[in-house]
Amino acid sequence: MGSALLAGMTMKKLFASAAIAALVAASPALAAAPAKAVAPKAAAKVTGAMATALPTIDIPHTTFKLSNGLTVIVHEDRKAPIVAVNIWYHVGSKNEPAGKTGFAHLFEHLMFNGSENFNDDWFKALEKLGATDMNGTTNRDRTNYFQNVPTAALDQVLWLESDRMGWLLNAIDKAKLDEQRGVVQNEKRQGENQPYGQAWNIITESTYPKDHPYGHTVIGSMADLDAASLDDVKTWFKNYYGPANATLVLAGDISAAEAKAKVEKYFGDIASGPPVTRQKEWIAKRTGSQRAEMQDRVPQTRIYKVWNTPGFGAAETDYLDLLSDVLVSDKTSRLYKRLVFTDQSATAVGASVSPSEIGGQFIVTLTVKPGGDPAAVEKAFDEEFQRLLRDGPTPEEVAKVRTNNLANVVRGAERIGGFGGKSDLLAQNQVYLGDAGAYKHSLERVRNAKPADLVAAGRKWLTDGDFTLTVSPFPNYKAATAGADRKVMPEVGAPKPPSFVKLHRGVLSNGLKVVLAERRDTPQVQFSMVFDAGQAAETGGKAGVSSLAVGMMTEGTTNRDNLTLSRELAQLGAEVRTGNGLDTSTVSLNTLTTTLDPALALYADILRNPAYTPDDLTRRKRLSIAGIQQTKQNPNAMASRILPVLAYGPSSPYGVLSTEASVGAITRDDLIAYQKAWLQPKDATLIIVGDTTLEQILPKLEAQLGGWTGAQAKAKPPITVAPNKGAVYLIDKPGAQQSMLMVGNLVPPRNPSDEAAIDVMNTLFGGDFVSRLNMNLREDKHWSYGAGSFVRAARGTRLFQAYAPVQTDKTAESFAEARKELLGIIGDKPITAAELAKAQNSLTLSLPGTWETSAGVGGSISELVNFNLPDSYPENYPRDVRAVTLDTATAAAKKVIKPDELVWVVVGDRASVEPKLKAMGLELRIIDADGNPAK
Repeated sequence: MGSALLAGMTMKKLFASAAIAALVAASPALAAAPAKAVAPKAAAKVTGAMATALPTIDIPHTTFKLSNGLTVIVHEDRKAPIVAVNIWYHVGSKNEPAGKTGFAHLFEHLMFNGSENFNDDWFKALEKLGATDMNGTTNRDRTNYFQNVPTAALDQVLWLESDRMGWLLNAIDKAKLDEQRGVVQNEKRQGENQPYGQAWNIITESTYPKDHPYGHTVIGSMADLDAASLDDVKTWFKNYYGPANATLVLAGDISAAEAKAKVEKYFGDIASGPPVTRQKEWIAKRTGSQRAEMQDRVPQTRIYKVWNTPGFGAAETDYLDLLSDVLVSDKTSRLYKRLVFTDQSATAVGASVSPSEIGGQFIVTLTVKPGGDPAAVEKAFDEEFQRLLRDGPTPEEVAKVRTNNLANVVRGAERIGGFGGKSDLLAQNQVYLGDAGAYKHSLERVRNAKPADLVAAGRKWLTDGDFTLTVSPFPNYKAATAGADRKVMPEVGAPKPPSFVKLHRGVLSNGLKVVLAERRDTPQVQFSMVFDAGQAAETGGKAGVSSLAVGMMTEGTTNRDNLTLSRELAQLGAEVRTGNGLDTSTVSLNTLTTTLDPALALYADILRNPAYTPDDLTRRKRLSIAGIQQTKQNPNAMASRILPVLAYGPSSPYGVLSTEASVGAITRDDLIAYQKAWLQPKDATLIIVGDTTLEQILPKLEAQLGGWTGAQAKAKPPITVAPNKGAVYLIDKPGAQQSMLMVGNLVPPRNPSDEAAIDVMNTLFGGDFVSRLNMNLREDKHWSYGAGSFVRAARGTRLFQAYAPVQTDKTAESFAEARKELLGIIGDKPITAAELAKAQNSLTLSLPGTWETSAGVGGSISELVNFNLPDSYPENYPRDVRAVTLDTATAAAKKVIKPDELVWVVVGDRASVEPKLKAMGLELRIIDADGNPAK
């Protein structure tokens, strides 16, 4: 049975030593593909004598159609008492929908396993009859079955063929499907295991879009073959294997009258089958040049070049076919002569056209000699190829390839059946072009082809859209004979104490504090202006003003409009970013050392002179409102937005909630007022990390920022906290496929005496991948993609949060598990010594990695500034973590987790999750995305 690996590729020639046999052995589909003689071609007139000596190919035939739609073609050839029986079903891999790849080829195999009235292997019957040239193949467009049988056995074969056309379904069972599924999968493995066998998978995927009918291989994917059910294959048969979708060719020792009587007898009572949709021409014309490289266990590098071209029956296909012969046909052809004979840089070359029904491909293969230079071979090919497309072939070359084409047709016409025989030729033209005699049009085109015809087709289709695949030998790597002891994992060595950078400090004349960490590894400098005000500084119902005031500092200054500022920063390779937190706001600059001076001037303009133009404000407000609206559609963001409000209370500066209304009410005066009150140098700190020194940078800063003065920052509103009791809130997200669980309670402000213990506790509870919460809900229960916890950074009262997005149908169960973990760590499931050690290692051994970049170092310095920590804190932190004990970690857990004060927010499909949550005895408070009561 014919392989489907190359989708019926007609790789007509590979002219070199033993190359044809090697390629066929590597890819059995070549043997199953139609031979070169699918389109007969006669030689052109070279001389009058030669022209008259060339034979004319004619295959007399009779075509008729049965009342059930079966097309029958009869060719009478009495030279031997045999008849070729060749039946083509107009179905191939291009008919396969997504997820059903490989069905056509799988069914080809199934049809050899017996029908209802001969439920046995097909070849058992055929071999007894003396059949020859028997096989079946599948390509992109058709499935065919053929055999030559003695005339006396014709009735038996027609009976068998008609039985599997009309009486097959009840003979197919699960055992046969599984057997042939395994056979096909082994065929796929065998083909792909051969040298260069996987190249065609890459070529198919790279030269056709996935939605193209030719966008997958004929043999299909392993997953689709595994998924094929008995109902699937039976439906496939019903849709495509009726008489109306089939063409039967009888060629040999039989007349049309004899054939008609027999075909009526055996096939006439089979139902036609349903109508079939036909995809018409779809040439996947490509643009540009794309390349891919792969390694395989092959002896030599091989280069494939592919262009997508017209399909079978197109005039340009015939001309491109002749052009490929000019490249490769005999020893005098261009590529063989240049690469194999003269340069001796390649051991094999090939060129061909693969004309499928709705589109084709022009393919060149170049096999580089062992140890040769692929780039040199490709360069030589390009030279010859471009010369051919530029100058065209000579009249002598055209005459030669026409003669060779005709000779191939003559050789094929000697046979009535088999690949490339007369029955194959008639069937192909009938199925693809609707006329069994259409081969004569191709013959006539070739007979009259001129060099200009060939080069015109080449220039149209082969000057753009090429794909190149290079398959190179996989090196003969060898593993060492001895290695590490795999029975015992090595002990972790003594960690090298992490060393934080030395900090240098200075103050500008306007009171601006400067902290510098020198980093000389890359020529860049990172500036972070940390203003001592953030969300907590918002007053008077102006929720959202701090974020807008800081964010809009990059939207233009009084000296540069928005686009000018953006362009000048880009020209310097500089980036400016803003950030807004609870207690601080940040404006950062990253610039190259070489552009530091002009970038610093722009940075100073941004800090000192924000424009806050009405147009920019309108646009940014619109974006902010759109962001809030998007947040209210994202379950994670919804819960993160509303939990602080519920935990702190809406009157707390830490519980302020920005809404569409609050942002919409912000005016330019509000931004200017906030900027003048809070975004000033006297209470700010400029953190610098990078390739500079304090001596170098302070004069530059003084020149740009020293004259920047502003009012002393106002006193911030007190961080109040409303009395809090635990509750469970539900926000409806109709149709949500997941629920977001978020829970938290308030934690006292940061205290140096137990901060390391809190970090350890949180790490083992939910701060690491292997933490309790994540291992429970993700790794053990598989209800969540990831769950975790953290303590929200704040100078005042903090918020401990745990979260888990979970599948909707496990919302209540996940709630119960999360609650069990929260209660367990302070109750019946205390922290273990192993957990403690693992958390301590995670927190301390990861520190050098967090300080690898300037941003990481800057983040640690910001922590020092924000919480007024000593410069020694980063280096002392590992000591503090290692000093945590089981008792102090447990005490930290009890300090952080307060069961009676836990505020839960569940965002999910209320209709699905509410009943089970209520069944747990929970009192649910239904709210909307802004925290307001909902019905």
